[in-house]
Amino acid sequence: MGGKVTVVGAGFYGSTTALRLAEYNIFDTVVLTDILEGKSEGLALDMNQSRAIEGFETRIVGATTTPEGAGYEATANSDVVVITAGLPRKPGMSRMDLIGINAGIVRGVAENIAKHSPQAVIIVVSNPLDEMTALAQIATNFPKNRVMGQAGMLDTARFTNFVAEKLGVKVGAVKTLTLGSHGDTMVPVPSRCTVDGKALSDLLSQSEIDELVDRTRNGGAEVVALLKTGSAYYAPSAAAARMAKAVIEDSGAVMPVCAWVDGEYGISGVYLGVEAEIGRTGIKKVVESKLTDSEVEALKAAAEAVRAKQADVQTL
Repeated sequence: MGGKVTVVGAGFYGSTTALRLAEYNIFDTVVLTDILEGKSEGLALDMNQSRAIEGFETRIVGATTTPEGAGYEATANSDVVVITAGLPRKPGMSRMDLIGINAGIVRGVAENIAKHSPQAVIIVVSNPLDEMTALAQIATNFPKNRVMGQAGMLDTARFTNFVAEKLGVKVGAVKTLTLGSHGDTMVPVPSRCTVDGKALSDLLSQSEIDELVDRTRNGGAEVVALLKTGSAYYAPSAAAARMAKAVIEDSGAVMPVCAWVDGEYGISGVYLGVEAEIGRTGIKKVVESKLTDSEVEALKAAAEAVRAKQADVQTL
């Protein structure tokens, strides 16, 4: 065991992420922060009391913070920081509708984190994801490899689940991949989707695959519409926690994440959903996998859509 991870924001997403990280029993400390006074402290107290039952030693620490930066000393020298702060979507909202308000929140958090944990790897999960990841890098001024966003892990997990349910097979038999942005320009990669090693296109018609892709693309909105208040957090927190685990263990695991792309696939200078090798330095390298021409074109289109929005965040 070793290392310290901070989760900023103690809503459903943040608190669930903190508990998942603690239950891995690989960190010394998990710090959970929130601007609502006493909320993180109460959740931390509750989580710590589950340690004897679940058999983990990681200590969870709650801290109340202010936008001005008070309380952040509890997070000092974190190895990994997961930023979940910001408003969730309401029914009918797009991720992009949150950009103005969440930009202010994420910028403030990122600046405070940089001050107290200058060596941290940052995992952003606030929406709109690709833009907030770019903003966190600008606000921290960290090397781009040390700032990444959680998107592809979640989209891939949703896609895998839908395929498994459609075909009535185990989720472990299904492999899928999605790249691009987290949202409208998500790029599913059918050429890399298999079930028990067989191509997905051999098992489902194109229209059936398109339907599942569409459901994946709107996966978050489907949950939001059903919940009516708040957004998804069980699957998203699992994705963020696995990324943090790969960082602290320096595992070199290859995961679809939002990473800085600099020349791969002929795309440069943008944060985009790609496969990357994850370790102690954050993104060790972007993994350029073999894609069909149409998949590369879709990825380039996603990059341009995201690039336009990421240019705007500098002023937010």
